Amino acid sequence: MFNFSFDKRIVYVIIAIMVLSTVTEYVANPGALYDLLVSIPGVLLAITFHEFAHGFAAYKLGDNTAKNEGRLSLNPLDHLDPIGTLMLLLAGFGWGKPVHVNSTNYTRKISMEKGEAIVSSAGPLTNIVLAFLLAIVYGAIIKFASVGFIFSTVGKIILQILGAAIGINIGLGVFNLIPLPPLDGSKIIMPFLPYNAKQWFRNNEQIFYIVFVVIWITGIASIIISPAITGITSGIMTVTQMIFGI
Repeated sequence: MFNFSFDKRIVYVIIAIMVLSTVTEYVANPGALYDLLVSIPGVLLAITFHEFAHGFAAYKLGDNTAKNEGRLSLNPLDHLDPIGTLMLLLAGFGWGKPVHVNSTNYTRKISMEKGEAIVSSAGPLTNIVLAFLLAIVYGAIIKFASVGFIFSTVGKIILQILGAAIGINIGLGVFNLIPLPPLDGSKIIMPFLPYNAKQWFRNNEQIFYIVFVVIWITGIASIIISPAITGITSGIMTVTQMIFGI
């Protein structure tokens, strides 16, 4: 999904700043620590299914690389990247351990470029679908669970975990659709670009990495994806409400 080729020291500095900021927030607001703990299941689900989807899509196209490396698994430990997981917890977007694929193994029914686009899109789309399924579970609890359970401590925690997981999956999915390396969106758009644009994009890939770091550090990335996150979240919750009449 997400493969840094630039100096990781930049990422470490960003992480250190965010950790310091988060610790300060915990001191000022103990409730923030509870929110962090509630988000952990959603982070594990989001990263695991995202990376599994990349590997599974590649496998269905004829590439056994992910399978041979044990990545066709729903065990979170097989997919977690320490830095990416921490970022997802602290910033709401991050990454998992990249799934290795070999596009030369893809079926010749489609071009390697289209195969890469399919494999790259599998992760974000799976996150959106997972968010919808979790919303269905959330709606079912609201519709069919007793009032006593919903307002009990256990009920509240379950609903909060589901709510956080829905948001994290949508956030991770949308974030990775930004068409800049090293995000999935950069490969998804390739089949749709004219030849000259593709060559220019590939020749200037390092510049796009720098652009990505800039929009990440400055918070522009959040501004860019917020409308999409809001729209998808609203759509999913509206459909869920229609299904259960709530």
